[in-house]
Amino acid sequence: MKLARPRLTRRQFLQASAATGVLVGGLGTKEVVKKVLAQPAVTTKEVKFVRTTCSPNCTASCGIRAMVVDGQIKALLPTNDYPEKEYGPRGCLKGLSYINIIYGPDRIKKPLLRTGPRGSGQFKEVSWEEALDYVAKRLQEIGAKYGPETINFSFQVGGTGHVQKGAWIALSTQAGWSLNHPYDKNGDLPMFWPMTFGVQSEELEPLEWLNSRYIAVFGSNVMVTRLVDSDLLIRARNQGAKLVVFDPNYCQTAAKADEWIPLKPSSDAALALGLARVIIDQGLYEANFLKTFTDMPLLVRADNQKRLLADEVKGLTKPDDVPAYRAAFVAYDGSFRAVHPEKLDLSADGKLEGEFEVELKNGEKVKVKPVFQLLREHLQAYTPAYVEAETGVPWATVTRLAQEMTSARPLHVIYGASNYQWYHGDLKGRALALLPVLTGSIGQPGGGISTYAGQYKIRFNVKEWWFPKPARWVPWLYLLHGPTPTMSAQWPKNGVKALLFGWGNPFDQHNMANRLREMAEKGGLEFILALDHQMTTSCRYSDVVLPVATWYEKTELTTTPLHPYMQLQQAAIKPLFESHSELWIAREIARRLNPEFEKHFFPGLDENEAAEKVIELLLRTGGLPVEGIALDDLKKGPVRLRSPVPGQRQIPFYEQVQGRKPFPPLSRPAPLEAAAKFIKSGRIEFYREEETFRRSGESLPTHKRPFAESEYALNPSVRGKYRLAYITRNSLYRIHSNHSNNLWMNELEDYRPKVFLNPTDAAERGIKDGDLVELYNDRGRVRGQAVLDPGQGPGIAIFEQGWWSRYLEGDSYNALTYPFIKPTNEVYFVPGIWAPNTAWNEALCDARKVGER
Repeated sequence: MKLARPRLTRRQFLQASAATGVLVGGLGTKEVVKKVLAQPAVTTKEVKFVRTTCSPNCTASCGIRAMVVDGQIKALLPTNDYPEKEYGPRGCLKGLSYINIIYGPDRIKKPLLRTGPRGSGQFKEVSWEEALDYVAKRLQEIGAKYGPETINFSFQVGGTGHVQKGAWIALSTQAGWSLNHPYDKNGDLPMFWPMTFGVQSEELEPLEWLNSRYIAVFGSNVMVTRLVDSDLLIRARNQGAKLVVFDPNYCQTAAKADEWIPLKPSSDAALALGLARVIIDQGLYEANFLKTFTDMPLLVRADNQKRLLADEVKGLTKPDDVPAYRAAFVAYDGSFRAVHPEKLDLSADGKLEGEFEVELKNGEKVKVKPVFQLLREHLQAYTPAYVEAETGVPWATVTRLAQEMTSARPLHVIYGASNYQWYHGDLKGRALALLPVLTGSIGQPGGGISTYAGQYKIRFNVKEWWFPKPARWVPWLYLLHGPTPTMSAQWPKNGVKALLFGWGNPFDQHNMANRLREMAEKGGLEFILALDHQMTTSCRYSDVVLPVATWYEKTELTTTPLHPYMQLQQAAIKPLFESHSELWIAREIARRLNPEFEKHFFPGLDENEAAEKVIELLLRTGGLPVEGIALDDLKKGPVRLRSPVPGQRQIPFYEQVQGRKPFPPLSRPAPLEAAAKFIKSGRIEFYREEETFRRSGESLPTHKRPFAESEYALNPSVRGKYRLAYITRNSLYRIHSNHSNNLWMNELEDYRPKVFLNPTDAAERGIKDGDLVELYNDRGRVRGQAVLDPGQGPGIAIFEQGWWSRYLEGDSYNALTYPFIKPTNEVYFVPGIWAPNTAWNEALCDARKVGER
């Protein structure tokens, strides 16, 4: 007879293993095993996996599998369940280590009321009833005294939170509060988009990179900021697309490129216009594309620098069916023709070049030229010597690159946020947009121009949930800068008296020139409310902090502009401690402000049940992009949004180019006419005729040096005093302010903020690698460990943004920046589409070792 071997459960095995090292010497292995087997077996807990979504503002929108054991998340794992396998597996170390945040020491457990000075972090815990009653009371008092519009709600990107963020947007509209749009607040709004294409922003989905033949990356570090999808960029390169990176710094993406073109900071417009000159001078452009889809054949009057209107010309009239937000301009094909803005059908005989005389209805005769002719003349200033001097790029290289871009089509330009977060970021974008337009790459698979910054895009109709009443919007920069004489947005008569915020850390991330902290400390803001799950710097400046559930503890609906999948965020665990979802909090405050408000928020339902009702409402009323998508479908996994493009692909302007539909496509949630008025011709426009553009010499894309109209205009004495451009780039270890307190991420960078300098710049200042240094200007300072990087361009100091103030000994890295407002950004105002954009990088500083003065 054989003796049966003892069978150990996994738990018993681990217990035995742990005990053996201590006891084996005294008892022997047999005795230890007998002792463990004598213990009662522990019932194995059932392991549950919940498919949900990681939702910071990184645009990756990665599906995550949360492993839950006995009501506690034990691990966060990547998913690989996307119908197109190229999009999986998804998840990065930041997202997979979010468990450190969920269960970390900064987790807020109960509602808090401030007991000490703002910024001190002195609070007392109170009940939800006391906190909510107090919040409602203060909001009613401020609204009655100053007007409800002086209460300002600031949220973060809508794509990560259609349900929860939508609840607070809805409450704000009901109560008459003002809203800040996150896109321009974050500096992520590329203003060339509305100026040129009449849209908020557009991007090729990463799968389309594989159809590109030439990828020109201007100031975007894809390998860091689009980490999860960056393998598709490498795959595109490996299968034959040429990858060229234009950047002052030898970044991670430059290291993977076929060619790196170092250029001077913020000189991209000069380079792009030099490239455009070569393309035009050598006749390498697509003339028929320009005639059909752009304003290049439209005539501009020499006497007033405005486009010639059909109603001005003898013998012409504006067609009767032209919408009020459009205009009928004139082209010349041997005769003067009225160009219908809704019909892209201009004759191939239309002239792009020449000067003509036209008789007006009043008998006057004026000279006119096509926009293309004006552009050709304008580009004559971009001589080889000028372009080389401004950019540092040899003209021979410029010529070769232009020829390559026109021979390897489609061309895809990636224009990075760090590059357009400058005062003249709009000019750079308008110049760079010339490249895919001149080559006819717009509206083509693998072609166009993309910006990839922020999970801003609203991809379906949200009106029924977000906007029970019309919204009132105030761009964030005016909160810091104050109103300007040229602003188009409405400024509250009594200013902003209360700041309510969630999903962000504005007292670190948006504290330009230290103004936000000063407003809090000096009482300019009479009430500050924070919605958060961890004690950030911003919470410390708040009067009330309400603990909210993390994205693993509530139900949400997410999308991203990067890839075309809608995903469900399912609660993996119940909200920890006394936290609640933002929807629940909004509903409670709504009930206290006005019982009628509460009806919008599905009263009587559990907060996750209410969230599911919201999702059903959004899917029912969301229009074509969500047609046929049901909640049960989303519970099973990601669902590709519907698109008129073959294969449901995400190709900007495909309908306009392939279907001859007028520009622009819809930029939700604004109605079409709100943005279509930016390009009244119904075409891609490179000529701006508004007075502000003409007065500033920016009717056509042009190059202007950094700081001349910003830092030097603000304070002429800083010229030569501060000699380094201050760049606050994204970090591999954080997503903006998220993960600043993540143990794993901090360990990977030795818990030390870094200051990156060119070795020559450092040597001039006596700085060595590893020294503790400070970057400073008249507005503030920030300190970190010096890293001397030979791949970094000269004249640049880089600090990786996102550090909470407590890691910087109280410093604020954004105190060095300034809320500049460019007048061309104020010509129109449509929230998050045409608005003043934050220019984080338009700042000067210098560097010194700590302790030196």
